[in-house]
Amino acid sequence: MTTLEFLPAPPLDDTEHQTVRALRVFGAVGAVLLAVGSVGAGAAPVVDPALNLPVLRGLVRLPALSLGLAVAGLGMLIVGWLLMGRFVTPGRTRTAGRTDLRTTLVLWVAPLAAIPPLFSRDVYSYLAQGAITHKGLDPYTVGPAAALGRDHLMTADVSAFWRDTPAPYGPLALRLGDWINGLTGENVVAGILLHRVVAFAGFALIVWSLPRLARFFGVEPSTALWLGAANPLVLFHLIAGAHNDSLAIGLMMAGLALGVSKLPADGPRVRGEYLYAALGAVVITLGVAVKINAVLALPFLAVMVARRWGGRWRDLLRVAAPMVTAFAVVLVGVSLGSGLGFGWIGGAIGTPGLVRSWISPTSELAQVTGLVVKALGFGDHTTGLVKGFGLAGYAVAAVITVRLLVLSLRGRRNPMVGLALSLGAVMVLHVALQPWYLLWAVVPLAAATGVSRGWVAAIAAGGVLSLVVFPSGSSFAGKIDIAAFGYLGGIAAVAVALLLLRRQAPMALLNPFQALTRPE
Repeated sequence: MTTLEFLPAPPLDDTEHQTVRALRVFGAVGAVLLAVGSVGAGAAPVVDPALNLPVLRGLVRLPALSLGLAVAGLGMLIVGWLLMGRFVTPGRTRTAGRTDLRTTLVLWVAPLAAIPPLFSRDVYSYLAQGAITHKGLDPYTVGPAAALGRDHLMTADVSAFWRDTPAPYGPLALRLGDWINGLTGENVVAGILLHRVVAFAGFALIVWSLPRLARFFGVEPSTALWLGAANPLVLFHLIAGAHNDSLAIGLMMAGLALGVSKLPADGPRVRGEYLYAALGAVVITLGVAVKINAVLALPFLAVMVARRWGGRWRDLLRVAAPMVTAFAVVLVGVSLGSGLGFGWIGGAIGTPGLVRSWISPTSELAQVTGLVVKALGFGDHTTGLVKGFGLAGYAVAAVITVRLLVLSLRGRRNPMVGLALSLGAVMVLHVALQPWYLLWAVVPLAAATGVSRGWVAAIAAGGVLSLVVFPSGSSFAGKIDIAAFGYLGGIAAVAVALLLLRRQAPMALLNPFQALTRPE
Protein backbone atom coordinates (compact mmCIF):
# COMPACT_ATOMS: atom_id res chain seq x y z
CA MET A 1 0.00 0.00 0.00
CA THR A 2 1.31 3.42 -0.89
CA THR A 3 0.96 5.79 2.06
CA LEU A 4 0.61 9.53 1.80
CA GLU A 5 3.69 11.61 2.51
CA PHE A 6 3.52 13.38 5.86
CA LEU A 7 5.13 16.80 5.97
CA PRO A 8 4.79 18.53 9.35
CA ALA A 9 3.60 22.14 9.24
CA PRO A 10 5.64 24.94 10.87
CA PRO A 11 4.72 25.84 14.47
CA LEU A 12 2.41 28.70 15.45
CA ASP A 13 3.76 32.21 15.94
CA ASP A 14 3.70 33.91 19.36
CA THR A 15 0.28 35.54 18.92
CA GLU A 16 -1.27 32.27 17.78
CA HIS A 17 0.32 30.39 20.71
CA GLN A 18 -1.14 32.95 23.10
CA THR A 19 -4.57 32.45 21.54
CA VAL A 20 -4.33 28.66 21.82
CA ARG A 21 -3.35 28.97 25.48
CA ALA A 22 -6.34 31.23 26.10
CA LEU A 23 -8.67 28.75 24.41
CA ARG A 24 -7.14 25.93 26.45
CA VAL A 25 -7.89 27.80 29.68
CA PHE A 26 -11.37 28.70 28.37
CA GLY A 27 -12.17 25.02 27.84
CA ALA A 28 -10.56 24.01 31.15
CA VAL A 29 -12.80 26.45 33.04
CA GLY A 30 -15.73 24.91 31.17
CA ALA A 31 -14.64 21.42 32.25
CA VAL A 32 -14.51 22.57 35.91
CA LEU A 33 -17.99 24.13 35.66
CA LEU A 34 -19.33 20.94 34.07
CA ALA A 35 -17.76 18.88 36.86
CA VAL A 36 -19.30 21.07 39.57
CA GLY A 37 -22.67 21.13 37.86
CA SER A 38 -22.69 17.34 37.50
CA VAL A 39 -23.24 17.01 41.27
CA GLY A 40 -26.80 18.24 40.95
CA ALA A 41 -27.46 17.85 37.23
CA GLY A 42 -25.76 14.54 36.45
CA ALA A 43 -27.06 10.98 36.37
CA ALA A 44 -26.68 10.49 40.14
CA PRO A 45 -27.45 7.16 41.82
CA VAL A 46 -30.81 6.73 43.55
CA VAL A 47 -29.07 6.86 46.93
CA ASP A 48 -27.00 9.97 46.26
CA PRO A 49 -23.95 10.24 48.56
CA ALA A 50 -23.67 13.95 47.77
CA LEU A 51 -26.70 14.54 50.01
CA ASN A 52 -24.52 13.72 53.02
CA LEU A 53 -21.84 16.29 52.17
CA PRO A 54 -22.33 19.87 53.43
CA VAL A 55 -21.39 21.80 50.27
CA LEU A 56 -22.41 19.34 47.57
CA ARG A 57 -25.90 18.70 48.92
CA GLY A 58 -26.72 22.34 48.20
CA LEU A 59 -26.07 21.71 44.51
CA VAL A 60 -28.29 18.61 44.59
CA ARG A 61 -31.13 20.64 46.12
CA LEU A 62 -30.72 23.44 43.55
CA PRO A 63 -31.00 21.52 40.25
CA ALA A 64 -31.56 24.66 38.13
CA LEU A 65 -28.29 26.14 39.41
CA SER A 66 -26.45 22.86 38.86
CA LEU A 67 -27.87 22.56 35.36
CA GLY A 68 -26.87 26.15 34.60
CA LEU A 69 -23.29 25.43 35.67
CA ALA A 70 -23.23 22.21 33.64
CA VAL A 71 -24.67 23.89 30.53
CA ALA A 72 -22.16 26.74 30.85
CA GLY A 73 -19.38 24.16 31.10
CA LEU A 74 -20.43 22.06 28.16
CA GLY A 75 -21.02 25.22 26.10
CA MET A 76 -17.55 26.55 26.87
CA LEU A 77 -15.96 23.21 26.00
CA ILE A 78 -17.82 23.00 22.69
CA VAL A 79 -17.02 26.61 21.74
CA GLY A 80 -13.40 26.31 22.89
CA TRP A 81 -12.99 23.14 20.83
CA LEU A 82 -14.52 24.70 17.72
CA LEU A 83 -12.39 27.84 18.02
CA MET A 84 -9.22 25.80 18.51
CA GLY A 85 -10.05 23.96 15.29
CA ARG A 86 -8.84 26.89 13.18
CA PHE A 87 -5.29 26.22 14.43
CA VAL A 88 -5.26 22.56 13.33
CA THR A 89 -7.19 22.75 10.04
CA PRO A 90 -5.54 20.48 7.43
CA GLY A 91 -3.44 22.47 4.97
CA ARG A 92 -2.96 25.43 7.28
CA THR A 93 0.38 27.24 6.90
CA ARG A 94 1.15 26.95 10.65
CA THR A 95 -0.48 24.51 13.01
CA ALA A 96 -0.66 23.73 16.71
CA GLY A 97 1.64 20.88 17.69
CA ARG A 98 0.96 17.59 19.44
CA THR A 99 2.23 19.04 22.72
CA ASP A 100 -0.40 21.78 22.49
CA LEU A 101 -3.14 19.21 21.95
CA ARG A 102 -1.93 16.81 24.64
CA THR A 103 -1.70 19.61 27.20
CA THR A 104 -5.21 20.66 26.20
CA LEU A 105 -6.49 17.11 26.61
CA VAL A 106 -5.03 16.81 30.11
CA LEU A 107 -6.59 20.09 31.26
CA TRP A 108 -9.97 19.36 29.71
CA VAL A 109 -10.23 15.74 30.83
CA ALA A 110 -8.80 15.90 34.38
CA PRO A 111 -11.82 17.70 35.95
CA LEU A 112 -14.12 14.94 34.60
CA ALA A 113 -12.23 12.09 36.27
CA ALA A 114 -14.13 11.81 39.57
CA ILE A 115 -17.64 13.13 38.96
CA PRO A 116 -21.11 11.53 38.80
CA PRO A 117 -21.97 10.00 35.40
CA LEU A 118 -23.21 12.48 32.81
CA PHE A 119 -25.62 12.24 29.85
CA SER A 120 -26.44 8.55 30.40
CA ARG A 121 -27.14 5.92 33.06
CA ASP A 122 -25.42 3.14 31.13
CA VAL A 123 -22.64 2.80 33.71
CA TYR A 124 -25.25 1.56 36.19
CA SER A 125 -26.12 -1.18 33.71
CA TYR A 126 -22.43 -2.12 33.66
CA LEU A 127 -22.46 -2.33 37.46
CA ALA A 128 -25.60 -4.47 37.52
CA GLN A 129 -24.35 -6.78 34.77
CA GLY A 130 -21.03 -7.12 36.60
CA ALA A 131 -22.95 -8.10 39.75
CA ILE A 132 -24.95 -10.69 37.77
CA THR A 133 -21.75 -12.16 36.34
CA HIS A 134 -20.09 -12.15 39.78
CA LYS A 135 -23.01 -14.18 41.15
CA GLY A 136 -22.30 -16.85 38.54
CA LEU A 137 -25.47 -16.19 36.56
CA ASP A 138 -25.64 -15.80 32.79
CA PRO A 139 -25.96 -12.05 31.97
CA TYR A 140 -26.95 -12.95 28.41
CA THR A 141 -30.20 -14.64 29.48
CA VAL A 142 -31.40 -12.53 32.42
CA GLY A 143 -31.62 -8.84 33.14
CA PRO A 144 -30.93 -6.99 36.40
CA ALA A 145 -34.51 -7.14 37.66
CA ALA A 146 -34.75 -10.93 37.33
CA ALA A 147 -31.22 -11.67 38.52
CA LEU A 148 -30.84 -9.14 41.35
CA GLY A 149 -34.44 -8.35 42.19
CA ARG A 150 -36.46 -5.25 41.42
CA ASP A 151 -35.83 -3.83 44.88
CA HIS A 152 -32.06 -4.25 44.67
CA LEU A 153 -30.08 -1.01 44.88
CA MET A 154 -28.24 -1.67 41.60
CA THR A 155 -31.44 -2.48 39.75
CA ALA A 156 -33.00 0.80 40.90
CA ASP A 157 -30.07 2.74 39.41
CA VAL A 158 -30.43 1.11 35.98
CA SER A 159 -32.50 2.94 33.37
CA ALA A 160 -36.01 1.49 33.14
CA PHE A 161 -35.34 0.53 29.50
CA TRP A 162 -32.61 -1.94 30.52
CA ARG A 163 -33.85 -3.48 33.78
CA ASP A 164 -35.43 -6.47 32.06
CA THR A 165 -33.01 -6.92 29.16
CA PRO A 166 -29.91 -9.13 29.00
CA ALA A 167 -26.44 -7.70 28.49
CA PRO A 168 -25.54 -6.51 24.94
CA TYR A 169 -21.79 -6.41 25.56
CA GLY A 170 -18.97 -8.84 24.90
CA PRO A 171 -17.42 -11.28 27.40
CA LEU A 172 -14.38 -9.09 28.07
CA ALA A 173 -16.64 -6.19 29.12
CA LEU A 174 -18.69 -8.45 31.37
CA ARG A 175 -15.66 -10.06 32.97
CA LEU A 176 -14.21 -6.59 33.67
CA GLY A 177 -17.53 -5.75 35.33
CA ASP A 178 -17.28 -8.95 37.35
CA TRP A 179 -13.80 -8.02 38.61
CA ILE A 180 -14.95 -4.51 39.48
CA ASN A 181 -17.92 -5.91 41.40
CA GLY A 182 -15.58 -8.23 43.28
CA LEU A 183 -13.53 -5.21 44.37
CA THR A 184 -16.33 -2.78 45.16
CA GLY A 185 -19.36 -4.91 46.01
CA GLU A 186 -22.42 -2.67 46.31
CA ASN A 187 -20.36 0.51 46.65
CA VAL A 188 -21.80 2.30 43.63
CA VAL A 189 -19.45 5.29 43.79
CA ALA A 190 -16.33 3.10 43.81
CA GLY A 191 -17.77 1.02 40.98
CA ILE A 192 -18.40 4.12 38.85
CA LEU A 193 -14.86 5.34 39.43
CA LEU A 194 -13.35 1.99 38.39
CA HIS A 195 -15.48 1.88 35.26
CA ARG A 196 -14.22 5.37 34.48
CA VAL A 197 -10.66 4.06 34.89
CA VAL A 198 -11.52 1.51 32.18
CA ALA A 199 -12.87 4.37 30.03
CA PHE A 200 -9.63 6.31 30.59
CA ALA A 201 -7.65 3.26 29.44
CA GLY A 202 -9.59 3.25 26.18
CA PHE A 203 -9.12 7.00 25.83
CA ALA A 204 -5.36 6.59 26.34
CA LEU A 205 -5.30 4.01 23.53
CA ILE A 206 -7.12 6.47 21.25
CA VAL A 207 -4.62 9.23 22.08
CA TRP A 208 -1.72 6.81 21.49
CA SER A 209 -2.96 5.46 18.17
CA LEU A 210 -4.32 8.59 16.45
CA PRO A 211 -0.94 10.30 15.77
CA ARG A 212 0.58 7.04 14.50
CA LEU A 213 -2.26 6.38 12.10
CA ALA A 214 -2.36 10.04 11.08
CA ARG A 215 1.30 10.01 10.03
CA PHE A 216 0.68 6.79 8.09
CA PHE A 217 -2.15 8.44 6.15
CA GLY A 218 -0.43 11.80 5.69
CA VAL A 219 -2.48 13.74 8.23
CA GLU A 220 -1.10 16.18 10.81
CA PRO A 221 -1.14 14.32 14.18
CA SER A 222 -2.43 17.36 16.07
CA THR A 223 -5.33 17.55 13.62
CA ALA A 224 -6.23 13.94 14.35
CA LEU A 225 -6.01 14.50 18.11
CA TRP A 226 -8.24 17.58 17.89
CA LEU A 227 -11.01 15.85 15.94
CA GLY A 228 -10.74 12.36 17.41
CA ALA A 229 -9.70 12.90 21.06
CA ALA A 230 -10.55 16.49 22.11
CA ASN A 231 -13.99 16.15 20.48
CA PRO A 232 -16.80 17.10 22.90
CA LEU A 233 -18.55 13.79 22.18
CA VAL A 234 -15.44 12.01 23.49
CA LEU A 235 -15.18 14.22 26.58
CA PHE A 236 -18.88 14.11 27.44
CA HIS A 237 -19.72 10.50 26.67
CA LEU A 238 -16.59 8.36 26.70
CA ILE A 239 -15.05 10.12 29.74
CA ALA A 240 -17.87 11.80 31.70
CA GLY A 241 -20.36 9.11 30.69
CA ALA A 242 -17.83 6.27 31.28
CA HIS A 243 -19.10 4.31 28.28
CA ASN A 244 -17.38 1.04 27.44
CA ASP A 245 -17.31 2.24 23.82
CA SER A 246 -14.13 4.02 24.92
CA LEU A 247 -12.29 0.75 25.53
CA ALA A 248 -13.74 -0.90 22.42
CA ILE A 249 -12.82 2.02 20.13
CA GLY A 250 -9.41 2.34 21.80
CA LEU A 251 -8.59 -1.32 21.22
CA MET A 252 -9.83 -1.09 17.62
CA MET A 253 -7.67 1.96 16.90
CA ALA A 254 -4.63 0.49 18.66
CA GLY A 255 -5.01 -2.69 16.62
CA LEU A 256 -5.13 -0.71 13.40
CA ALA A 257 -2.05 1.28 14.42
CA LEU A 258 -0.13 -1.90 15.21
CA GLY A 259 -1.35 -3.60 12.05
CA VAL A 260 0.10 -0.94 9.74
CA SER A 261 3.17 -0.08 11.83
CA LYS A 262 5.53 -2.23 9.72
CA LEU A 263 4.11 -1.27 6.34
CA PRO A 264 6.56 1.00 4.47
CA ALA A 265 5.33 3.45 1.87
CA ASP A 266 6.87 1.43 -0.95
CA GLY A 267 9.74 -0.89 -1.78
CA PRO A 268 10.27 -4.55 -0.87
CA ARG A 269 8.55 -6.26 2.00
CA VAL A 270 10.10 -5.81 5.41
CA ARG A 271 10.46 -8.20 8.30
CA GLY A 272 7.47 -8.19 10.61
CA GLU A 273 4.69 -7.23 8.19
CA TYR A 274 2.82 -10.52 8.71
CA LEU A 275 3.49 -10.53 12.45
CA TYR A 276 2.24 -7.01 13.10
CA ALA A 277 -0.81 -7.47 10.88
CA ALA A 278 -1.71 -10.55 12.95
CA LEU A 279 -0.94 -8.69 16.18
CA GLY A 280 -3.22 -5.88 15.07
CA ALA A 281 -5.96 -8.44 14.43
CA VAL A 282 -5.48 -9.81 17.96
CA VAL A 283 -5.91 -6.38 19.57
CA ILE A 284 -8.93 -5.55 17.38
CA THR A 285 -10.48 -8.87 18.42
CA LEU A 286 -10.15 -7.85 22.06
CA GLY A 287 -12.15 -4.76 21.08
CA VAL A 288 -14.77 -7.04 19.51
CA ALA A 289 -14.95 -8.88 22.85
CA VAL A 290 -16.01 -5.56 24.40
CA LYS A 291 -18.38 -4.39 21.65
CA ILE A 292 -19.04 -6.29 18.45
CA ASN A 293 -18.90 -3.15 16.24
CA ALA A 294 -15.08 -3.34 16.22
CA VAL A 295 -15.24 -6.41 13.97
CA LEU A 296 -15.58 -4.17 10.90
CA ALA A 297 -12.00 -2.97 11.38
CA LEU A 298 -10.61 -6.43 10.51
CA PRO A 299 -11.52 -6.55 6.80
CA PHE A 300 -10.37 -2.97 6.30
CA LEU A 301 -7.05 -3.73 8.00
CA ALA A 302 -6.69 -6.70 5.65
CA VAL A 303 -7.31 -4.36 2.71
CA MET A 304 -4.63 -1.94 3.96
CA VAL A 305 -2.06 -4.74 3.99
CA ALA A 306 -3.29 -6.31 0.74
CA ARG A 307 -2.97 -2.98 -1.09
CA ARG A 308 0.61 -2.77 0.05
CA TRP A 309 1.20 -6.20 -1.54
CA GLY A 310 -0.47 -5.42 -4.84
CA GLY A 311 -4.18 -4.96 -4.16
CA ARG A 312 -5.33 -8.11 -5.93
CA TRP A 313 -8.00 -10.47 -4.61
CA ARG A 314 -5.41 -13.19 -4.06
CA ASP A 315 -3.36 -10.72 -2.02
CA LEU A 316 -6.40 -10.05 0.13
CA LEU A 317 -7.00 -13.77 0.67
CA ARG A 318 -3.37 -14.34 1.56
CA VAL A 319 -3.47 -11.52 4.11
CA ALA A 320 -6.86 -12.54 5.47
CA ALA A 321 -5.84 -16.12 6.31
CA PRO A 322 -3.52 -15.37 9.28
CA MET A 323 -5.76 -12.54 10.44
CA VAL A 324 -8.88 -14.71 10.47
CA THR A 325 -6.94 -17.39 12.32
CA ALA A 326 -5.79 -14.89 14.95
CA PHE A 327 -9.34 -13.52 15.24
CA ALA A 328 -10.88 -16.96 15.71
CA VAL A 329 -8.31 -18.15 18.24
CA VAL A 330 -8.55 -15.01 20.38
CA LEU A 331 -12.34 -14.75 20.24
CA VAL A 332 -12.86 -18.41 21.11
CA GLY A 333 -10.25 -18.10 23.85
CA VAL A 334 -11.88 -15.04 25.41
CA SER A 335 -15.40 -16.46 25.11
CA LEU A 336 -14.52 -19.81 26.66
CA GLY A 337 -11.88 -18.46 29.04
CA SER A 338 -14.35 -15.94 30.46
CA GLY A 339 -16.74 -18.78 31.24
CA LEU A 340 -19.54 -16.93 29.43
CA GLY A 341 -19.53 -18.87 26.16
CA PHE A 342 -20.93 -17.51 22.92
CA GLY A 343 -24.38 -16.30 24.01
CA TRP A 344 -23.06 -12.75 23.86
CA ILE A 345 -23.10 -12.73 20.05
CA GLY A 346 -26.89 -12.89 19.82
CA GLY A 347 -27.24 -10.37 22.64
CA ALA A 348 -24.78 -7.97 21.03
CA ILE A 349 -26.74 -8.00 17.78
CA GLY A 350 -30.30 -8.11 19.09
CA THR A 351 -30.47 -6.48 22.51
CA PRO A 352 -29.57 -2.86 21.57
CA GLY A 353 -32.47 -2.84 19.10
CA LEU A 354 -34.95 -3.29 21.94
CA VAL A 355 -34.65 0.43 22.69
CA ARG A 356 -35.81 3.01 20.13
CA SER A 357 -34.00 6.30 19.76
CA TRP A 358 -35.68 9.52 18.66
CA ILE A 359 -32.54 10.58 16.74
CA SER A 360 -32.44 7.32 14.74
CA PRO A 361 -33.70 7.74 11.14
CA THR A 362 -34.80 4.10 10.90
CA SER A 363 -36.62 4.21 14.24
CA GLU A 364 -38.42 7.43 13.42
CA LEU A 365 -39.35 6.18 9.95
CA ALA A 366 -40.79 3.02 11.52
CA GLN A 367 -42.73 5.08 14.07
CA VAL A 368 -44.23 7.34 11.40
CA THR A 369 -45.11 4.35 9.22
CA GLY A 370 -46.75 2.71 12.23
CA LEU A 371 -48.89 5.79 12.84
CA VAL A 372 -49.98 5.84 9.20
CA VAL A 373 -50.81 2.12 9.24
CA LYS A 374 -52.79 2.56 12.45
CA ALA A 375 -54.66 5.59 11.08
CA LEU A 376 -55.67 3.50 8.05
CA GLY A 377 -57.32 1.01 10.38
CA PHE A 378 -54.84 -1.87 10.14
CA GLY A 379 -53.92 -1.91 13.84
CA ASP A 380 -50.78 -1.08 15.75
CA HIS A 381 -47.80 -2.79 14.09
CA THR A 382 -45.13 -0.34 15.25
CA THR A 383 -43.05 -2.93 17.11
CA GLY A 384 -42.87 -5.18 14.07
CA LEU A 385 -42.10 -2.24 11.82
CA VAL A 386 -39.21 -1.16 14.05
CA LYS A 387 -37.74 -4.66 13.80
CA GLY A 388 -38.28 -4.70 10.05
CA PHE A 389 -36.74 -1.29 9.47
CA GLY A 390 -33.89 -2.27 11.78
CA LEU A 391 -33.12 -5.35 9.69
CA ALA A 392 -33.38 -3.26 6.52
CA GLY A 393 -30.90 -0.82 8.06
CA TYR A 394 -28.45 -3.65 8.74
CA ALA A 395 -28.84 -4.86 5.15
CA VAL A 396 -28.18 -1.40 3.69
CA ALA A 397 -25.15 -0.96 5.95
CA ALA A 398 -23.83 -4.37 4.82
CA VAL A 399 -24.12 -3.38 1.14
CA ILE A 400 -22.37 -0.07 1.83
CA THR A 401 -19.59 -1.88 3.70
CA VAL A 402 -18.96 -4.37 0.88
CA ARG A 403 -18.90 -1.55 -1.65
CA LEU A 404 -16.40 0.43 0.44
CA LEU A 405 -14.17 -2.63 0.84
CA VAL A 406 -14.09 -3.16 -2.93
CA LEU A 407 -13.33 0.51 -3.60
CA SER A 408 -10.61 0.47 -0.94
CA LEU A 409 -8.97 -2.65 -2.38
CA ARG A 410 -8.94 -1.09 -5.84
CA GLY A 411 -7.26 2.05 -4.51
CA ARG A 412 -10.23 4.31 -5.14
CA ARG A 413 -10.94 4.91 -1.46
CA ASN A 414 -8.71 5.42 1.57
CA PRO A 415 -9.32 2.23 3.63
CA MET A 416 -9.43 4.14 6.93
CA VAL A 417 -12.01 6.53 5.52
CA GLY A 418 -13.86 3.49 4.18
CA LEU A 419 -13.91 2.00 7.68
CA ALA A 420 -15.21 5.28 9.12
CA LEU A 421 -17.99 5.48 6.51
CA SER A 422 -18.91 1.83 7.06
CA LEU A 423 -19.16 2.27 10.82
CA GLY A 424 -21.04 5.51 10.29
CA ALA A 425 -23.61 3.71 8.14
CA VAL A 426 -24.05 0.96 10.72
CA MET A 427 -24.55 3.46 13.54
CA VAL A 428 -26.80 5.94 11.72
CA LEU A 429 -29.08 3.13 10.51
CA HIS A 430 -29.30 1.53 13.96
CA VAL A 431 -32.72 1.87 15.63
CA ALA A 432 -31.05 2.61 18.98
CA LEU A 433 -28.68 5.32 17.66
CA GLN A 434 -27.18 7.41 20.47
CA PRO A 435 -24.91 10.49 20.10
CA TRP A 436 -21.75 8.66 21.18
CA TYR A 437 -22.33 5.89 18.60
CA LEU A 438 -21.06 8.33 15.96
CA LEU A 439 -17.62 8.25 17.59
CA TRP A 440 -17.12 4.83 16.00
CA ALA A 441 -16.97 6.75 12.71
CA VAL A 442 -15.47 10.06 13.88
CA VAL A 443 -12.37 8.62 15.58
CA PRO A 444 -11.07 6.60 12.59
CA LEU A 445 -12.04 9.42 10.23
CA ALA A 446 -9.89 11.81 12.27
CA ALA A 447 -6.80 9.74 11.47
CA ALA A 448 -7.17 9.80 7.71
CA THR A 449 -8.94 12.80 6.25
CA GLY A 450 -8.44 16.46 5.46
CA VAL A 451 -11.15 19.06 4.98
CA SER A 452 -14.01 17.28 3.23
CA ARG A 453 -17.71 16.59 3.59
CA GLY A 454 -16.82 13.88 6.10
CA TRP A 455 -14.63 16.32 8.03
CA VAL A 456 -17.46 18.86 8.24
CA ALA A 457 -19.96 16.16 9.25
CA ALA A 458 -17.62 14.94 11.99
CA ILE A 459 -17.25 18.48 13.38
CA ALA A 460 -21.01 19.00 13.23
CA ALA A 461 -21.55 15.72 15.08
CA GLY A 462 -19.15 16.81 17.81
CA GLY A 463 -20.85 20.18 18.22
CA VAL A 464 -24.54 19.48 17.66
CA LEU A 465 -24.99 15.95 19.04
CA SER A 466 -23.28 17.00 22.27
CA LEU A 467 -26.37 19.10 22.99
CA VAL A 468 -29.23 16.67 22.29
CA VAL A 469 -29.12 14.87 25.67
CA PHE A 470 -29.63 16.45 29.09
CA PRO A 471 -26.61 16.13 31.42
CA SER A 472 -28.78 13.98 33.71
CA GLY A 473 -29.55 11.55 30.89
CA SER A 474 -33.24 12.26 31.54
CA SER A 475 -35.68 15.18 31.32
CA PHE A 476 -35.64 16.23 35.00
CA ALA A 477 -38.96 14.42 35.57
CA GLY A 478 -40.68 16.73 33.10
CA LYS A 479 -39.94 19.88 35.13
CA ILE A 480 -39.67 22.34 32.26
CA ASP A 481 -38.88 25.25 34.57
CA ILE A 482 -35.65 23.60 35.75
CA ALA A 483 -34.51 22.99 32.18
CA ALA A 484 -35.53 26.49 31.05
CA PHE A 485 -33.76 28.35 33.87
CA GLY A 486 -30.73 26.08 33.69
CA TYR A 487 -30.22 26.46 29.95
CA LEU A 488 -30.91 30.19 29.89
CA GLY A 489 -28.47 30.75 32.73
CA GLY A 490 -25.85 28.54 31.12
CA ILE A 491 -26.13 30.26 27.74
CA ALA A 492 -25.83 33.68 29.41
CA ALA A 493 -22.70 32.50 31.24
CA VAL A 494 -21.14 31.32 27.97
CA ALA A 495 -21.86 34.71 26.38
CA VAL A 496 -20.13 36.50 29.26
CA ALA A 497 -17.18 34.10 29.03
CA LEU A 498 -16.84 34.84 25.31
CA LEU A 499 -16.70 38.58 26.00
CA LEU A 500 -13.90 37.99 28.50
CA LEU A 501 -12.12 35.73 25.99
CA ARG A 502 -12.33 38.43 23.34
CA ARG A 503 -10.65 40.89 25.69
CA GLN A 504 -7.93 38.41 26.63
CA ALA A 505 -7.27 37.01 23.14
CA PRO A 506 -8.95 39.05 20.36
CA MET A 507 -7.67 36.65 17.69
CA ALA A 508 -9.67 33.75 19.20
CA LEU A 509 -12.98 34.91 17.72
CA LEU A 510 -11.69 35.87 14.28
CA ASN A 511 -13.15 33.62 11.56
CA PRO A 512 -14.56 31.08 14.06
CA PHE A 513 -15.73 28.72 11.28
CA GLN A 514 -12.35 28.34 9.59
CA ALA A 515 -12.10 24.71 10.69
CA LEU A 516 -15.09 23.97 8.44
CA THR A 517 -13.51 25.38 5.29
CA ARG A 518 -10.50 24.71 3.12
CA PRO A 519 -7.53 26.99 3.87
CA GLU A 520 -6.73 29.46 1.12
